[in-house]
Amino acid sequence: MKKKTTVLAVITVLILAFMYYFFRNVDWKEVLKYLSNINLPVFILFVLYVPFHFVTRAFRWYYLLKHENPNTGLYNRFAATVVGFTVSFIFPGRLGEIARPLYLAKKEKMKKGFVVGTVVIERIFDVFVMCVLLGLFMLSKPLYASIFHINEESFQRLQFWGIIGLGGASALLLIALSLYFFRIKTLKAFSFLLKPFPNKISDKVLKLTEEFIQGLKFFHSIKDFLMYTLWSFIVWLGIIFLYYIFFLAYGIKINYFFLFPYTFLVLVGASIPTPGMVGGFHAFSKLGLTSFYGIDPNLAVSMTIVVHAVQLVVTCLLGYAILYKEGISLLQAKKLGEVNKS
Repeated sequence: MKKKTTVLAVITVLILAFMYYFFRNVDWKEVLKYLSNINLPVFILFVLYVPFHFVTRAFRWYYLLKHENPNTGLYNRFAATVVGFTVSFIFPGRLGEIARPLYLAKKEKMKKGFVVGTVVIERIFDVFVMCVLLGLFMLSKPLYASIFHINEESFQRLQFWGIIGLGGASALLLIALSLYFFRIKTLKAFSFLLKPFPNKISDKVLKLTEEFIQGLKFFHSIKDFLMYTLWSFIVWLGIIFLYYIFFLAYGIKINYFFLFPYTFLVLVGASIPTPGMVGGFHAFSKLGLTSFYGIDPNLAVSMTIVVHAVQLVVTCLLGYAILYKEGISLLQAKKLGEVNKS
């Protein structure tokens, strides 16, 4: 109970700090004025396009799951992804990252630990791909410096977060590779550490650990590794295109390539484990809009509120529809993450 209270307090402080930055010096009349200037047909296109990344993620997931079950259904992979994002949107602690694989494991009768392992790999690749795209953007600076200017302070800040993201993803990848290629030693180490615990508990943990490690087995297939990498780029280039459409809805024409840094910052903000990405997403979105594109802070606030709200509402409506169809409540989906996270 004390641990949960501490975590809740930390999350609350983070949200308040980020939202203070986001809302400071805001002129709400200006924010509302910008809301009324949205191009409605383009905005509708943006709303309809929001679920597309769930589809590409579902296709990508296949290359991790095929080593355990080559016949997983596309709909089940899509539904699990949507449900996972819905749980993460509503509840703190990124519970959706656990609920999603466990939902699929139940639907496809797969080993829980295995499917959880695939989601860890997915998150590593998400960060790696955006770091690569950010790196391309930064290395290309001499080519676009005359038509797209970023002040040095913003460029250095972007470089800092890029290094943080790349370092974190590299560390996780190294751990994952070590777990898989030295799995016998890993299991022996876990067995030694679990000796003080009852056999029932230690056996269950060892079983889940072994299943988790098996979820990393796609590293043995160069073809699947390359296909998964390709699909990872498709996922994120599609998400960048989503933001490109959204900018057009506000009448802002920015070269698609120049949206790479904004998308990277949004990824950083969304990775902060607050409910519904509140705070982190808002602060980093506003930072990107004002720093990279010189957008008026009031317009940046308006755009961020709208883009966040649309993604949240569309995702949750899809998630609720899927859960209703399956006869599962949102709280039951949440408990999938809580029970197996504790």
